[in-house]
Amino acid sequence: MTTRDEGIIEFAQWLLSPPGRYLLDWEQACIDRAVADVFGFHALQLGLPQLDALRANRMPHRWVAQDSLVVPQRVDLPAPREAITTQSPSLPVALHCDFDVLPFPSQSVDLLVLPHGLELARDPHETLREVERVLVPEGRVVIVGFNPASLWGLRHRLGSMRRRLGASQRPRFLTHAGEFIGYWRLRDWLRLLSFEVEIGRFGCWRAPVRSQAWLDRWAWVEGIGERWWPVLGAVYLVVAVKRVRGMRLVGLARREKGKPQAAPAVAVNRRREPVEIE
Repeated sequence: MTTRDEGIIEFAQWLLSPPGRYLLDWEQACIDRAVADVFGFHALQLGLPQLDALRANRMPHRWVAQDSLVVPQRVDLPAPREAITTQSPSLPVALHCDFDVLPFPSQSVDLLVLPHGLELARDPHETLREVERVLVPEGRVVIVGFNPASLWGLRHRLGSMRRRLGASQRPRFLTHAGEFIGYWRLRDWLRLLSFEVEIGRFGCWRAPVRSQAWLDRWAWVEGIGERWWPVLGAVYLVVAVKRVRGMRLVGLARREKGKPQAAPAVAVNRRREPVEIE
């Protein structure tokens, strides 16, 4: 087992802890709202199979892909609200593939969801290029990631630094296999690939504590953080649309039939000139 697989297992175990479930509850609710009204035929989830990111979507063909042979335990989360969606009777199909070489033709997927998929990917840049390749024009991508400019990100960096210096043997607060990607950095990557960001929001402002009791004591921070310091949320969600310059959607634009040109008018001189007889 590689170091990366061990990190994925540790992260899956952390998601079963009180802060992990608190994080997944927020992410599941936001993703449900983001994908409920996205229409098409093919939807794909990359990474974090513990979270059913496509459960609120009604597309007939859905896949959940992971690039590791580790099968983490699924976390039981509340069902989506009835007002959001009517669930599809079919379950997503599980795939094992590399995120930077997706087994889908170009411009064939209508919706792509990456719940921490870029952070867990071996190469986040190549993964995002593959996302752009397989998405249809005007297709949507939903990305969820940890915010390094938050209390959670700060505690994670301090814990990693102390462990490298040998000053502490305590486990890190976020046992994570990948590198955190900042919100504005991700927006720059998307803009370079001709994506247009539709939605960007932050969440999870409670302090980075491990016990459920202390998480409940910090519940009052949610409303204040959302209003006064939203960019300090522990996690962010981005919804972006793939734009193609010079593209014209066939069928949406009404075709104007060319009007037949009028035949040239012929002037007839009906006036007879007098004829002189000698």
